[in-house]
Amino acid sequence: MDAVIIVGAGPVGLALALALARNDVPSTVLDEGTGVSPESPRTVVLGGDTTAFLARIGYTRVVSDAARWDAFTIWRRRTEVLRLPLDAEPVLHLAQHRLQRGLRDAVAATPLIRLLPRHKVVELAQDHDGVTVRTTSAGQDAWWHGSHLVGCDGARSTVRKLLKVRFPGRPAVDRHAVATVRVDLPFPGEARIHREPPWRGDREASARPLPDGLWRLDWRLPPGRPQPTEPVDPHATWPGIVTGDTLLTRVTSALTGWCGELPPHQLLAAADHTYQQRLAGRFRTGRCFLAGDAAHLHGALGMQNLADGLRDADNLSWRLALARHLPPTGDRADRALLDGYEAERRGAVGARLRAVDQSMPLLRPLRGWAETRRSLLSGSFRKNAPLLADGQLGTGRFGGAPAYPAAPSGVAPRVPEQRGAQRGTSLTEQLPATAPGVLVPDLPVVTADGTADTLRARLGGPFLLVLVAPGTTVWSAEHWLGAGLMPRLAELATALPVPTEVLVTDTYPGATPHTVLLVRPDGHLLGTTPGLHPETLHALTAPLSPQPGLEQEARG
Repeated sequence: MDAVIIVGAGPVGLALALALARNDVPSTVLDEGTGVSPESPRTVVLGGDTTAFLARIGYTRVVSDAARWDAFTIWRRRTEVLRLPLDAEPVLHLAQHRLQRGLRDAVAATPLIRLLPRHKVVELAQDHDGVTVRTTSAGQDAWWHGSHLVGCDGARSTVRKLLKVRFPGRPAVDRHAVATVRVDLPFPGEARIHREPPWRGDREASARPLPDGLWRLDWRLPPGRPQPTEPVDPHATWPGIVTGDTLLTRVTSALTGWCGELPPHQLLAAADHTYQQRLAGRFRTGRCFLAGDAAHLHGALGMQNLADGLRDADNLSWRLALARHLPPTGDRADRALLDGYEAERRGAVGARLRAVDQSMPLLRPLRGWAETRRSLLSGSFRKNAPLLADGQLGTGRFGGAPAYPAAPSGVAPRVPEQRGAQRGTSLTEQLPATAPGVLVPDLPVVTADGTADTLRARLGGPFLLVLVAPGTTVWSAEHWLGAGLMPRLAELATALPVPTEVLVTDTYPGATPHTVLLVRPDGHLLGTTPGLHPETLHALTAPLSPQPGLEQEARG
């Protein structure tokens, strides 16, 4: 069968190719660029779900390439307003060019992936049998045919334009100057936002540690000024506010303010970023999909658009693999299966964008003495500081792993926020761990052959049937693998219409003994049963399998 065509070899496109390869799905990655990942001040914050996803698709250096934050603090003037220890679940911070290089190394070691640099897509067509793409490279045209196509080609996506998908939104929500600096700061391992710092000239500055003694420094800028679109030489002169002596003044003022005196430092890179809020009108058009920056843009308040792009890849990869590997029964009925990608991922990102719109007025730096005095008297900044932390840490409504309260069809209906829920919490935090659609926690498990592992490490392949059986960590596996529900559970796994693996865990949050959990390949819970109920588990998975007599139609 034809490979999946992926347009764009950024982190999202490469991660998607690796996730497909984990399911034995070949891909052809068409990259307009040269294949070089130049250093830049762009970085990404990874939570537990995205870190686990990168590790299981083959980026084994994700932990060593990143800095692990020990704490996150917010300051106002000379006062610490909020301190969050980060010892529960790790928060990793790494440079985007390191991530991209690590993914390229993993791709080079994967024979199922064909990576073609300097191939610009200029035309595409699709029908019920697949997608055909024309590229140009060194003046030569070439044609490529694939089963599906995924546009991961960035904010100016050629695929999105060829599909005539609208990309509405706001072009300038937030604007920052960004610099990478080698320096020793007196708060190692701590990420910090400093609102209205005591030195003159800045309303907000932040410092976030990277590996090897590097720091990413940010300054929030007034909107509406012209800026370069690419990283620039920090010592050069260019138009705009983040230029020449202005940038150097910001660096030296911040370092002096934090250290008491100007420490030895080296300015390595700088850029001026304008963050947009955009959401593609569709994530799917027939056999063509959009992911990453081609599908959505957000970054205001520290939100992590790249992390959401990795979640796009995780969500879409298992759907494409399932649509490919399940045996056809007449015409393939993958409408619900593949439409579920758009419903879930577009819904999750749309919720983030709405959260920013609601919270931005509360978190913008105040202007004017009267407003500042009211803020000091009311304590509003201290009250809303946790919201500011959510974007920077990839937690809560601004960045946490979303919950997909899904119908059995795999298409997630819109779920209203629970009344009285704490502002800034994510759906995952509001729903119990056993609610359908939530991301499963990482727990010790035992496989059907007695091998010890973790739950998240088993993701990315077949669906998982997890039996909650107290005592499995105490007794030898040979005593319980053939007892109780296990034989019938193993038999059921082979009878379900989707590929399924059986696991056993000692406990699961919110689940009673002998509960059976059905987990999707991307780690979101599809449903639970109290004991073994084959009819219910079949009903949960049946809409994801091919049905006779239905024809896949290209939408749009």
